[in-house]
Amino acid sequence: MKLLMVLLAIGVLPTAALAGGEHAQGHSMENMEHHGDEDQVGRKGDPAKVERTVEVTMSDSMRFSPDKLRFKKDETVRLVVHNAGKIRHELVIGTMDELKEHAAMMRKNPAMKHAEPNMISLAPGKTGTLIWDFDRAGTFDFACLVPGHLEAGMRGEIMVK
Repeated sequence: MKLLMVLLAIGVLPTAALAGGEHAQGHSMENMEHHGDEDQVGRKGDPAKVERTVEVTMSDSMRFSPDKLRFKKDETVRLVVHNAGKIRHELVIGTMDELKEHAAMMRKNPAMKHAEPNMISLAPGKTGTLIWDFDRAGTFDFACLVPGHLEAGMRGEIMVK
């Protein structure tokens, strides 16, 4: 996956190479080599096993509220994410290194859309859900990877104990 991301970042592959489903300029990593986010920070959660619902708001001040989340190891949570802003925002769970690498790729391919279980992208005023199983203890991150948003401080921390 890293090679593919580098090829996209330097313009060797067009963003259409990642096209899938209804988004002509979007991408779904399901058809590509697995990038490891799920292995490091958890996995897609089973809706029938949700133990807790947590609301997260994204705003045009380039902040998440709350920006610190605490979960127990093996807890399956439903994140209800609301975009209170007037521009598109997203919430992506990962390690900071992965988020920064993906943000760099997004700056070079800003029309790309996400279609992974650890990501949600929302238009202004919209609300969506992301169900995640935090099956590992540790400190993880979440961020908005719309170009410039992570750099402006739109990130948060997840503690799993």
